[in-house]
Amino acid sequence: MEKMMDAIVKPVAGVGLELRRVPVPVPGPGEVLIKVHKTAICGTDVHIYNWDPWAAEHIKPPMTIGHEYVGEIAALGDGVKGVEIGQRVSGEGHITCHHCRNCHSGNIQWCKNTVSVGVDRDGAFAEYVCIPETNLILIDESLPEDVVAFFDAFGNATHTALMWNLVGEDVLITGAGPIGIIAAGICKYAGARRVVITDLNDYRLGLARKMGVDAAVNTGREELQAVMKEQGLVEGFDVGLEMSGSGVAFRQMVGLMRNGGKISLLGLGNKPIELDMNQIIGKGLTLQGIYGRRMDNWHQMSYMVQGGLDLTPVITHRFHYTEFEEGFAAMNSGNSGKVILDWTK
Repeated sequence: MEKMMDAIVKPVAGVGLELRRVPVPVPGPGEVLIKVHKTAICGTDVHIYNWDPWAAEHIKPPMTIGHEYVGEIAALGDGVKGVEIGQRVSGEGHITCHHCRNCHSGNIQWCKNTVSVGVDRDGAFAEYVCIPETNLILIDESLPEDVVAFFDAFGNATHTALMWNLVGEDVLITGAGPIGIIAAGICKYAGARRVVITDLNDYRLGLARKMGVDAAVNTGREELQAVMKEQGLVEGFDVGLEMSGSGVAFRQMVGLMRNGGKISLLGLGNKPIELDMNQIIGKGLTLQGIYGRRMDNWHQMSYMVQGGLDLTPVITHRFHYTEFEEGFAAMNSGNSGKVILDWTK
């Protein structure tokens, strides 16, 4: 007889999710079964809940969603070695092929054959989730589970921010969503001189201030150039982190970079963005697209938290998983940071 568990499922095409009883996955050869302790709601999960055009294109209901989590090893498939039942773990959410050129060179974030947990296969908003052993991330017992629950998003921020040397640099972050706010904390931790973040959402700009930014600017009513002058910026920003997907914000960033500046691009727009290529060429800007995480980012995340980077100000809501509707309402309101769901009670 199949063992059953609770899971948050996208049952059919359309708005909403459903708490259902579904079979507990059975780990196959090379796979690990994880008992989930905590999960965090990501922007991708909100897209799926709201059933926007991206979700309609990528999600095949019915399926369990979710990809930000922490838990413990519950069972091992055949051939799994070097780990034990009961160890605290999380998991890299991009399952890659291991044989393409990018996988062979260590750049798994660019694997063309990526399968995403909670998007292309059943995810972690459940009492148990199953992933390949190669995607398993061991988590030190010293790390708080509420923070580890969103290491996936923390990894996006780490990849984006640490693409460049930040010591003594002036950084502009466009987009104060949770990943942008986390990136701001990373930049200050990594030695940036000034970190300025922009958005139109005062609530999230307030969270960014709690993370130690030098200025949080609502560009709907404040002049960014005036703030730059107040912060002592003379030539422009050295590093830009584009987290918003907004064409207006990106074009403003390009205009305010110093010659030779470097920009990481993480935010996805809902439509193509027009660029002034002459400005990019004339300034000698370097643009780097960011997708997912490098595997070494997982180690960097653990070490930064152990070294004193406090991400708890980003957490604004905690709910039992049966209250997931309240969690998604908080995310959809815009007045939230990271929302944690507890699967242990």
